[in-house]
Amino acid sequence: MILGASFDTVQENAEFAKKFDFPYRLLCDTERQIGMAYGACENHQDKSAKRISYVIGPDGTIRHAFPKVDARSHPRDVLTLLGGD
Repeated sequence: MILGASFDTVQENAEFAKKFDFPYRLLCDTERQIGMAYGACENHQDKSAKRISYVIGPDGTIRHAFPKVDARSHPRDVLTLLGGD
């Protein structure tokens, strides 16, 4: 399962998904709780999140962290990690 999280509202995420034909679920983290828990922001006032990614196993443990994500190469990087490339 692939999930994304952003600081945007439900409406803003819906508009983004429609505009870019984004096929994954987007979680709305307007309170910055997910962002702070996973290191994407420092505090509740941060305007934007760092682009980071985690591979989380079925048991809920973090299996791999990508602290800096390049949107162009990230899908390939994840597939390589998972043995699909």
